[in-house]
Amino acid sequence: MKARVGVTSIRSYDGPRPVEQVNLVYCEAVAGAGAIPFVLPVLDPLDAAAVVSGLDAVLLTGGGDVAAWCYGQEAAPEASGMDAARDAWELALVAAAGAGGLPILGICRGAQLLNVSAGGTLLQHLPAVSPELHRVTSHDREPVHAVVVDPASRLAGITGGGPIGVNSLHHQAVDRVGAGFRAVAWSPEGFVEAIEGRDAPCIGVQWHPELLTGRCEHARLFDWLVGRAVRRRDGVAEELLEAVA
Repeated sequence: MKARVGVTSIRSYDGPRPVEQVNLVYCEAVAGAGAIPFVLPVLDPLDAAAVVSGLDAVLLTGGGDVAAWCYGQEAAPEASGMDAARDAWELALVAAAGAGGLPILGICRGAQLLNVSAGGTLLQHLPAVSPELHRVTSHDREPVHAVVVDPASRLAGITGGGPIGVNSLHHQAVDRVGAGFRAVAWSPEGFVEAIEGRDAPCIGVQWHPELLTGRCEHARLFDWLVGRAVRRRDGVAEELLEAVA
């Protein structure tokens, strides 16, 4: 049976009608890695455990800024796209997935939310502290700069170890890394570009690998997520069989 990967969505509007939307490339990347994507609408955080019980992995997608109050700060004037309900829902999802040992891949906002979930903070507006462009939407499907990856990291084992070219579609970034995570990739200026769980199967990347799956080092992130999901599911099933034997 294929792994089931929950893919978070964005609350938006189609004209006057409220909708939940997901960029199709996220679902294509998950399906391309051999799993079935399940789009997760924003729900009551109390439902997170029930939702996670039917999944094998979680993919936290990009979107608007994580609200600054989630990490104890006032919002910068440039903050945009905040959705308090989505923040609360996804923080609950991360907690439930972590409690269940599910692998998590966070992309852009998703990486930032992973960090915030562990008590970390964010740089709220990179143009205020960096002369370099970090939101290059005109080149979203091609690398615009390289990131250096810690050779001893899980991420290096997935992507091949050396510097990798990435796209860049963000204006915020990880600042203080949350408990239980460590920084494992950096931009040329030294800003954090990826984090991973020290013990938990969680990776967050600041770039958008779903737009770069034609390059094998980025497609491997989804292979990792699905592979870990299958191993966890089969391990849990084996434990249950042993328990009733």
